[in-house]
Amino acid sequence: MRTRTTLAGLLVSSTLFLGGLLPVGAELHLHHAWEVCACKRHLADGMPLDPDADHAGNGRKYARDREIDVSHVRLELDPDFEKRSLAGVATLNFAPIAKPLPELRLDAVDLRVDSVEASAAIEDWQVTRDAIVVTFSEAIDPGEASWVRVRYEAEPREEGWYFRTEAMGYPAGDDHFWTQGEPEKHRHWFPGYDYPNERFTSEVLCRVPKGMTVLSNGRLVEESQAGDRNLFHWKQEEEHVNYLISVVGGHFEKLESKHGDLPLAFYTPPSEFSVAANSFRDTADILAFLEGEIGVAFPWAKYYNVCVTDFVAGGMENTSVTTLTTGTLFSEDSEELRTSHRLDAHEATHQWFGDLLTCKDWSHLWLNEGFATYYTHLYDEHKFGSEEMRYRLFRDAEGILGNADTKPIVWREYGDPFQQFDYRAYPKGSWVLHMLRSQLGPELFRQCVKTYVERNRNRNVVTHDLAAVFEELSGRSWDEFFDQWVYHGGEPELKVAYAWDQGRGQAKLSISQTQKLSERVLLFDFPLPVRFIDEKDESHDFTVRVHETSEDFFFQLPSKPKIVRLDPELTVLAKIDFQPPNPLLFAQLENGDDMLGRLLAAKALGGRKDAKSIESLTKVLRNDAFHGVRIEAAKALAKTRTPEALAALAGSLEQEDARVRQEVVSAIGKFYTGDALAALQEVAQTEKNPEIVANALGESGKYPQEAVRPMLVAALDRESYRHRIAVSAIAALREQADPGAVPAMLAHLRENEEDFTTRDFGRGLDALAYLARDLDDGAREEVRLFVADFLDHPKSGLRRDAIAALGTLEDPRSLGALRTFTETGEEEDPERKAAEAAIRKLSAEKGQADEVKDLRKEMLDLQKELGSLRETLETVKKQLEPEQANGKKEGDAKSGD
Repeated sequence: MRTRTTLAGLLVSSTLFLGGLLPVGAELHLHHAWEVCACKRHLADGMPLDPDADHAGNGRKYARDREIDVSHVRLELDPDFEKRSLAGVATLNFAPIAKPLPELRLDAVDLRVDSVEASAAIEDWQVTRDAIVVTFSEAIDPGEASWVRVRYEAEPREEGWYFRTEAMGYPAGDDHFWTQGEPEKHRHWFPGYDYPNERFTSEVLCRVPKGMTVLSNGRLVEESQAGDRNLFHWKQEEEHVNYLISVVGGHFEKLESKHGDLPLAFYTPPSEFSVAANSFRDTADILAFLEGEIGVAFPWAKYYNVCVTDFVAGGMENTSVTTLTTGTLFSEDSEELRTSHRLDAHEATHQWFGDLLTCKDWSHLWLNEGFATYYTHLYDEHKFGSEEMRYRLFRDAEGILGNADTKPIVWREYGDPFQQFDYRAYPKGSWVLHMLRSQLGPELFRQCVKTYVERNRNRNVVTHDLAAVFEELSGRSWDEFFDQWVYHGGEPELKVAYAWDQGRGQAKLSISQTQKLSERVLLFDFPLPVRFIDEKDESHDFTVRVHETSEDFFFQLPSKPKIVRLDPELTVLAKIDFQPPNPLLFAQLENGDDMLGRLLAAKALGGRKDAKSIESLTKVLRNDAFHGVRIEAAKALAKTRTPEALAALAGSLEQEDARVRQEVVSAIGKFYTGDALAALQEVAQTEKNPEIVANALGESGKYPQEAVRPMLVAALDRESYRHRIAVSAIAALREQADPGAVPAMLAHLRENEEDFTTRDFGRGLDALAYLARDLDDGAREEVRLFVADFLDHPKSGLRRDAIAALGTLEDPRSLGALRTFTETGEEEDPERKAAEAAIRKLSAEKGQADEVKDLRKEMLDLQKELGSLRETLETVKKQLEPEQANGKKEGDAKSGD
């Protein structure tokens, strides 16, 4: 349990007092700028010209010019865990390429530079907002071997270099740091050429406290001890690009193995090591498969995986030493619901595609990520069979085709490189490769990829390099293919109608392309396989060329087909609207040789309320051989929303495959009945898989408080890996909006912070704040102070979550604390943006209906006050004028005298 009173104590005394506080690190940031200015004159922002600037003023991004050829980078590093800082010496060996070099620009952000040396005389060196600019006394001649050395210090603010220490709230004994360069983040901790179109060798020398280890690229050439510190010296002797440099250091435990003579290892922080073997068991097999499939041996000196805490992504393919999130680790209790083999395969594939060959600029990122995604699917085919690969491709296609975005894969109009890391680079890039493989066949595709790798190894690549190999080896022109699928956006949307002409023995398919055409989205031209299956279960396969807005195709068949299948092997990325007649649909559902056909038929039956559809889907859910089809049947029954469908689902919970059990629980959760709740409660009490228990609890949150609150509160104390059951219970309590759950949730969060992941604890803070919104001031204040205590937490993610939670709490007393985050820092600072959002929420916390209600209340109160005021005035009047108030006394009448 963590105890601090710094910020919460201030909140008790005065909110206004906090108006002058700076967020953590702001003073340090200003301090750096001051020291840099004192050392050398500080250039104004924008000088010199940024080599990454847009070309021609049109907002399109192109690869940066290479004025120098960097041959080697040497980094000498001394991290300070207590101060979370770094002292470094960076040496770059280089030579000017085509013309004399009067000035060298090194990418660098927020580095405090102590000195700059070079092989040539230096006239001056300057520090800008994002660079170190070295001006030479005389220009260096083209080709002249040169070097520059920068001594510096850095205190990275969660960019590029990341500390994870006990003082920050992480487990004792797990202190470590890690780096993350992609896309261009290494400039935050060492100066260099931070763009992907330059390749060089590298080495890292890093000193850490005794007992710690350091991992980096390449080969360990020295490990020594000097006093209370250990030195690790790693050399990367084959060229790679800047963002692939990695340094990870701290307390780790490891597993070791080999793939042939290649050393393999898997590292985790000590507190995570008990489950490490589950995530390491496929690595050797993955590498063997990839070497065979790509046709090129693993290109580096070793292959290590190292898990780090609160990583910024799932994994990062640093050359020879992949960084993984500890979130990939899992317990055996999760059964088939969790695995690391796909992340493992994805990052291992990158050792060829991304590391050995690297995209020249971020517009061609799909050459890295598309290959890594597709070869993961190919490994699934190797490990589980072709049905699993096609199922994964089908799920990817659903995500792609459900996206209305029309940006092309190769897109130069991005504002930040991170905008390229989306579905276009990953699943759509994978699908482009799958369509190529489907048209060429596996063997020719494999030959083309091998040639592409061998021809371009240790080089930067663009899409044309890949297309050129496919054209050369296949003899086909692929211009139109890449134009429509890669250089333009969108996907074909097909409307298909089927008819049978008994007299002619012909089947007719009418196919229309219905996608909205534009400068970005073309009319597509592609081969579409078609399969007809007759009553004798004989298949008749055809391929038609779809390339017009609307086309009719006729097929001569020996008899009327009982099944009509479009693209039966899933070879085209297209949204197909085809609704076969019921007899064809039910026959397709029963075709044991066609997994995708059965899946599509189950999907098509979703929502139908007739007895035959429900009976057929129930049969599939309980008996189909493939888990993905059973999952689709559960989804289809959920759409039906009848008592019969619910009964079918509740009676199908005895599934051997945990993935199907999980989907059945989710499907039951789509209903809102007493029977559905009873089924969810039964699962929560009897299911052994904690992931499925968590799902059942989450689906219970919609039900009345009195029916489920005891179960949800009790679940807070149930043990599970990563505390997932409690996390789900908290989410369900939030959904109930039950203020009565606040005491239990507050106590649990207060006492069990270390059991949560950072993200889940942050969500817990928000849930707590949401439930406490309508409490009385005293009870709400306790929650506010608890949440506010995390505003200065060393974990940046938790600080942002606490800021957001105060906005959710909707207590105006938090405004002063929140404003401290908006009065300093850059506009794009995540904490500042979170605070601004929270303040907007607080400022507009009441909706229009509430405002009308409040206005009416104010009017009634005002009327009461006016009535009371009238009574008071009447009383005063009577006191001041008693005679007039009481009338005239006897004998006071005016006489006539």
